[in-house]
Amino acid sequence: MQENSKIKVCVGLSGGVDSSVAALLLKQQGYDVFALFMQNWHDASATLHGDCEWEEDRFVAELVARKIGIPFYFVDLSKEYRQRVVDYMFDEYEKGRTPNPDVLCNREIKFDAFLKCARKLGADYVATGHYCRKEVTEGPEGPIFRILAGTDMNKDQSYFLCQLTQEQLSQAMFPIGDIVKPEVRRLAHDADLPSADKKDSQGICFVGKVDLPTFLQQKLKPCEGDIVEIFDPYYSENEQYAFIKDTLMSILTEDVSQVKMITDYVSEDKALPATVVECPYSMERISSLSDDVLLRLSEPVRYDLKFETETYRSGRKHVKKTRYKDNPYGKIIGRHDGAQFYTIGQRKGLNIGGHKDSVFVIETDIPNNIIYVGEGHTHKGLSRSCLRISPDEIHWIRPDLRMKEGEIRRYRVRIRYRQPLQDATVIMRSNGLYILFDSPQRGITPGQFAVWYDGDEMLGSGVI
Repeated sequence: MQENSKIKVCVGLSGGVDSSVAALLLKQQGYDVFALFMQNWHDASATLHGDCEWEEDRFVAELVARKIGIPFYFVDLSKEYRQRVVDYMFDEYEKGRTPNPDVLCNREIKFDAFLKCARKLGADYVATGHYCRKEVTEGPEGPIFRILAGTDMNKDQSYFLCQLTQEQLSQAMFPIGDIVKPEVRRLAHDADLPSADKKDSQGICFVGKVDLPTFLQQKLKPCEGDIVEIFDPYYSENEQYAFIKDTLMSILTEDVSQVKMITDYVSEDKALPATVVECPYSMERISSLSDDVLLRLSEPVRYDLKFETETYRSGRKHVKKTRYKDNPYGKIIGRHDGAQFYTIGQRKGLNIGGHKDSVFVIETDIPNNIIYVGEGHTHKGLSRSCLRISPDEIHWIRPDLRMKEGEIRRYRVRIRYRQPLQDATVIMRSNGLYILFDSPQRGITPGQFAVWYDGDEMLGSGVI
């Protein structure tokens, strides 16, 4: 403890229970602790609460710091947050991609702009209330920092830190990473912290819970377009769908006769963790695939339906009207306010009735402002088995474990926060890193982060 007193730690105190307990534990462990609250957002016009939540958070954070007995500071990083996180969000949505602002916030703000502020105040480390663990091991050129999943698997937040570097990790501390959430609440109650019963924050990091279309309309203009439903016969005659199925069939192991093309689960929140089973694909056969074949395998099915019109007479007066002819492959079933406001896998906000099962977005065509949808969890357009990360988007948390071109490894992967880890084969090629899942995945979305793990350790990530 005496040694710890020489180490100055800045806790990013948000006003929530997790960062509060992180500060409490560090203080109890004898560190020289101070709190720094960052304001990252001013505009409350798009939040569902309609008020400035950060003001209440700051008030609670200051009370917590006073209760623990540590200095409290405030910094306004709203300019950096808008430039490096929010503007990035707008740009990605405009391109029809779905970004993850929480990942960007950690990379660009908490462990960059905020870290620099903390260092100016004399901090040796920055601590946060993330549910993840950090370990240090010795490498040939010095210490190597490992980031591990949190002990509480229901709260594991390692995914959000998937873009951190070794330098950032060297200055990071995660005091509650080996504690489960109920224990965190208990510690807060025992210490009578003002944040003990505060609900967990929701929505966009440091912005709050927002109505996303309203939020995006600050910069992206609404533009009406068609919602097109795709019927099952479309896939029976689609070249790309046939190519994907045939290619996957060609790399199956000798004892597997059929390839799965549709996910087993109905929701990512209800997906079961991958069980330890034999990979259905042959490593030798995967190796034999050319870069061009892998590239095409990773591409989704595209939709391009043309609807012809016909005239008819209606009513007693035989008024001449126009309607679309029936198309066996699809149908225009509604209108939307702008394709850029929707994301693959989305089912809320479509306002489409007359279907037995839920209707999901399966593609957004930004240039033509069309949303393509499909009915039911088992719709073929929702599932994909392979994704690609371009060379410039591949990030290794462990550079010492970076894959070489032509190398193949088995990792566990998730494509969104809260999704249970899925078994996959990771293939490094000159034109990118490919992730081939043992089972098809639902809602693989451009712009999101795919993150790969070896056991509990997160090794790298990349933008899909």
